Order: sequence, then structure tokens, then C-alpha cells
Amino acid sequence: METTKTIKVLIADDESIVRKGLRSTIPWAKYGMEVVSDAPNGRKAWDAFLEHRPQVIITDIVMPEMDGIELSRKVKETAPATKIILLSCHRDFEYAQQGIKLGASGYLLKTAFEDEELEEMLEKFQSELAAAPVPPAPVEDAVDSGERLSTLLYAWLNGHHDKFVGELENRAREAWSFQGKPVYLYVVKTAGCDASWPELAKQGRDEDRKLGTGVYIPYGDERCYCIVPESHTNAMDSLLVEKKSEAAKLQWARRGPLKDPSQWLEAWVSLHKEAELEKVYNVSSTDWPEAIWRAVKLLHDNPTAEWSVSDVARQVGLSRSHFSILFKKAVGDSFVTFQYKRKLKLAYGLLKDTNLTMQEIAERTGLGDSKYFSKWFKRCTGMTPSSYRAQQKGDTLLTEDHSLA
Repeated sequence: METTKTIKVLIADDESIVRKGLRSTIPWAKYGMEVVSDAPNGRKAWDAFLEHRPQVIITDIVMPEMDGIELSRKVKETAPATKIILLSCHRDFEYAQQGIKLGASGYLLKTAFEDEELEEMLEKFQSELAAAPVPPAPVEDAVDSGERLSTLLYAWLNGHHDKFVGELENRAREAWSFQGKPVYLYVVKTAGCDASWPELAKQGRDEDRKLGTGVYIPYGDERCYCIVPESHTNAMDSLLVEKKSEAAKLQWARRGPLKDPSQWLEAWVSLHKEAELEKVYNVSSTDWPEAIWRAVKLLHDNPTAEWSVSDVARQVGLSRSHFSILFKKAVGDSFVTFQYKRKLKLAYGLLKDTNLTMQEIAERTGLGDSKYFSKWFKRCTGMTPSSYRAQQKGDTLLTEDHSLA
């Protein structure tokens, strides 16, 4: 006798009481369903979707990190047959319409819906999914190992989950043991080059300097991390210099020797933070004196702290006057102007890309409370934070409407 396969359900809502309520009050087994995961924001919901591949998703529309509309779009592009229910407040009705256009099966008002209303939808999904042919499960061996590692690495470095850590530890014991010898971790940056690092490396003339000398894990299109055994670092350095002569914008950095996976992970975080900092300010660490680079990194790593010139100068071992002169010469702005621009850029991003409250944004930018933040933002830009956010969200909706027309 054939066993009926359980229908997997994912719940996404930034209110824990809503997630717990849905988990505990709905008789999921009655509909052949099981809640396999719940997530407090859209980004984590997307990670959970990739991990569990649920057939039913119940998601709030307004969430931090990634909203329910963007989550629905990504899910439908990946698995069109997935059933999606949007949880909406009255003010979200226009967003709910966007979700319906993307293929959501329906929406419920969070403030008013009855359990029976949701259960009717679940019963309908149960019959529809039972009648639909079951797609074959993805074969793990068919997935490119490098691509999978890239996905896990990205998720770990951006705080979504730490599955990469376990994967790294497993491989370090077997395929990446390198006979117990130390390794070096490189980050190779190809922004502005005509090809990615693996493609450039394959063009090496010396067989010993080709891809087989280490492990290459791409991170996006313009960065690649490489684990290279200590015995091959001279060959790797030689290859990088050779390719630098052909692609002038090629850059790299390395850490090592590293004796165990815990050191590998520390080096990874360090190289990643440095690369992200270079990306934000469009410079290389070699473009600025070491003390200035350390100062900017200090500010970047502690966005909520309110640093004075004297504080930072002391941290990097310079006098206040020497630091101020050196900072202006290297960066092009005074320390005060740089801080102002950095906080404003951070505020722009938080207003545009998140649904954080004004108080939360004030705290994340180190500007105290929401009233002071609002006055500061208006003085800097000529508009209130809420006006800027509404303008940006409006532009996003217009773009979405146009793409769906």
C-alpha cells in the first residue's frame, strides 16, 4: 500500500506570537501537513525554503530583510507549483494585490481571519497537491559541488545559517586534508576584469599552477576564495602575478599558514570583512596607510558607536592632530565629514531596504532616539525619513507594476 507523502509547510512572520499561534492552533495532520520550519524574516524564510522545499508557504507581507512579496516572487520563480498564502494588514492591501499577481493563492487579514478560513484553503491545497504529479527529488550528485559550496558560504558569511561550517569541517578531514599540512586562504577579487578567477586560472601555462593545486569557491561574480596548501603558495603567487599583468584590476589578499578548520574560518571572516569594506568605499587596503585603514574598519565594524577623532586616533596609535591630517589626505574628507556621509549612507539603506522602525534605525546608526534621527536626517537631506522611505517604496512598486504589466 502506497504511503501518502506529508505536505511540508513553512511559516514566515516577524511576530513570534503569530508563528507560534499558527503552529499550535491549526490541526495540520488533518490535512496531511507538517510545519517544517518558521522564520522571523524573509531572508531566513528563503533559506528555509531552499533547505526544506515546502509545498505550502504562509507569509506575512511586511517583514524585515526581505518582504513577503519578494519572497513570493523568488519562490514562484524557483517552484511555480508552491501554494502561498499572504498574511496582510488592512494597509497592505495594495501589496497583497501584487502578491496575487505573482501567483499567491490568496490572502488573509491578520487582524480578522478565522481559523476556518485558513483551514478551507489548506483543505483545497491538500486535494490539489494530491492530484498533481510529484516532481522528482533533486539528485544531490547532479548539483555542482562548487555551486553548492558557494551558496553555503554566502549564507554563512551573511549570517543566515552556518551549514558551511559543518561542510568545511567534514571536507577538511577527508578531501581537503592536504595530508595534515597547513594551508593559506586567498581571496581573489576580479571586479573590472573580463573573467572570473577560475576562468583566468585555467589559462595558466604551467600544469602545476592550474585549478588542481587548491580548492576554489566563488563568492558572487567578482570574488573567489581559494584554499591552497602551503607547498603550492609560491605557484599560486606566481600565477596571480602573471594574471595581474594581463588583467590590471586583479587584486588579492591571503591569510596563513592555517593549521585547522577553526583557523580557516577566522581567516575567512577577516578576509570577507576586508573585501566588503573595500567594496563599500571603492578602495583597496593598499590605497590607504595601515592606520587609516584600521580606523575606517573600526568605524565600519561598529556602526552604532559614536567615535570621536581622539577615540579613533588613540585606537590606531596616532596623535589627534597627526591622525586628522593623515585621514584627510588619504580619504579626501575630514573625519567629521566622513562620519556624516557614512551614517547618512547607512540610514538611506536601512530606510529603503528594511521595515525597521525609526527608533531601530536611530540605534543602528548611532544617532540615539528617533526624534533626533528624524531632525538630523531632514537637516541633511531636506526631507523626513518617512517621506524618503515612502518615495523609495513607491518607486519600487511602480517598477514592479511595470514589470507585471
